Amino acid sequence: MLLKIGELARRTGLTVRTLHHYDSIGLLSPSGRTQAGYRLYQHSDMARLHRIMALRRFGLSLAEIATSLAGPGLPLASIVAKQIAALDHQIAQADTLRGRLQLLQQQLAQGQEPELADWLTTMELMTMYDNYFSREELQQIPMLSDAKVEQEWKALVARVQAALAQGATPDDATAQALATEWMVKVVQDTKAHAGLFARLNTMHETETVLQTSSGIDHALMQFIIASFNASRVALYRPFLDDAEFMFLKANYGKRASEWLPLFAAIRTAMDANAAPTDAMVLELARQWLDLFQSYAGRDPATQLKFRMAHQQEARLMDGSFVTPAMLQFLTPAMALLAQQAGACQS
Repeated sequence: MLLKIGELARRTGLTVRTLHHYDSIGLLSPSGRTQAGYRLYQHSDMARLHRIMALRRFGLSLAEIATSLAGPGLPLASIVAKQIAALDHQIAQADTLRGRLQLLQQQLAQGQEPELADWLTTMELMTMYDNYFSREELQQIPMLSDAKVEQEWKALVARVQAALAQGATPDDATAQALATEWMVKVVQDTKAHAGLFARLNTMHETETVLQTSSGIDHALMQFIIASFNASRVALYRPFLDDAEFMFLKANYGKRASEWLPLFAAIRTAMDANAAPTDAMVLELARQWLDLFQSYAGRDPATQLKFRMAHQQEARLMDGSFVTPAMLQFLTPAMALLAQQAGACQS
């Protein structure tokens, strides 16, 4: 059975424009064409399109999907299993809300007036996530849709609270280990999607009910950030001389809040399949270099030491939103900036 592009779009819910884009970037090219040049899709194209649509729902960029499809990849049966698991997570989240509504229903049926806090918590749960994420995006954040993951986070928060109560400081090895575990789990439970995590941060900072229910207040978050930064500084120490290390220690973390929006912008550019020579991509590369130089300095010899550190110390990537695909995407733009800088100096 062969389908024209309009029929395929209608039956899959995609747009013709999207299918044209997939074809133009080599992600999904039709198996045939009519004599008039119209695209024709056959059965094998359906299996590939299913993989693409599933991987998009799991939060992968088009560039990451292309890389995945170029390799052995997951069997289609495994992808379908993952989709079922994602729906199970969504059902679990709906069950939580259903349980709260049933409790309110029982109280009302018994002539009881529900506590104001119960009303407010239920209504906030009904609307809060929808104000920040689409249903598709919620499925990509296990910490918001998976009851098991939610319990794991509660246990981790309790351990951090206990460390704080015992007077731990960011320089303590225990605090740094907890912060690294925290950041690794953040990356894992947001599928390394910096844009989604940025919105999750905004939601947490804005919604007091979430701070209360999660136990993650401003002081706890500052402790995690400071401890994580201290752990990164300690990992760089063996690669730097005293002066370089002192500069790093004085400046690392000062502009840490700028990295996450930059990662999110890069992810957006990757999804748009932007070219390395695009002004937008070059600007993102400039911002990356500026942030790197803010703690590494401008001496090429010192910068080389930082790059060697990343090659030899794998722990520096723990809890990072930087992916191989992101580095591969930025490398041509970085090289072009280096060429431009060399031309200016000569």
